[in-house]
Amino acid sequence: MIKKLYDKNELWFALLWILAYVLLASIGDILSTKIGIAKIFTFPILLILSLLLITFLKRNSLEEEYGLRNPKTPAFKMLFYIPLIILITANLWHGFTINTTLTETILFILSMFCVGFLEEIIFRGLLFNALAKKGVYSAIIISSISFGMGHIVNLINGSGAQLLPNIIQVIYATATGFTFVIIYYKTKSLIPCILTHCIFNGLSIFSNESATTIKIQIISGLIITFISVSYAVYLALTLKEKEEK
Repeated sequence: MIKKLYDKNELWFALLWILAYVLLASIGDILSTKIGIAKIFTFPILLILSLLLITFLKRNSLEEEYGLRNPKTPAFKMLFYIPLIILITANLWHGFTINTTLTETILFILSMFCVGFLEEIIFRGLLFNALAKKGVYSAIIISSISFGMGHIVNLINGSGAQLLPNIIQVIYATATGFTFVIIYYKTKSLIPCILTHCIFNGLSIFSNESATTIKIQIISGLIITFISVSYAVYLALTLKEKEEK
């Protein structure tokens, strides 16, 4: 049934995955908040979704088509991924602290690894590939913006996000989404994107939130946006046609 839906309309298949992911992850966060143990419901939900998606890709031999392969572009042409390494550290720019219990920390990190995998495959893999059949440039724009706008859900999913910080998150998420989709388009691999996404999100549990004012969050968001957009533009302009195949 899932394969039939995929064969019939790849775009609707991608959109249904986005809807299922956002809805179920939000339900998991809300239930976890009510229980009082962060991610206690969210992690099993995300793990099941990840296993379902991996199983679908493997059974239909779609792993390489959706970026689960090593980049074919030499690392030096990617600036040895140094901009991504810098972005990974962003949540620790203002210090390191233990914000939750050991159990909640483990659940959070495991959840974020699932999030990194799911969001990259869904937004950069399924959605971008479906849209790219009608136009690569519009696919890049839609994939980036939809990924950024998807973070608005943090206002209602029980995560405790506030309006202005959430808007900042949407902006830099759109920028990093743009970077990731350019990397995928140029290298045909999502591995660097998945690893960066997983580690970036996972380290957020150790962020020293008490030291971050709104002003600091705005500045950090602008720095992340600048690094992301600059790197994406560099890759778009320097990697030639032969690296895209």
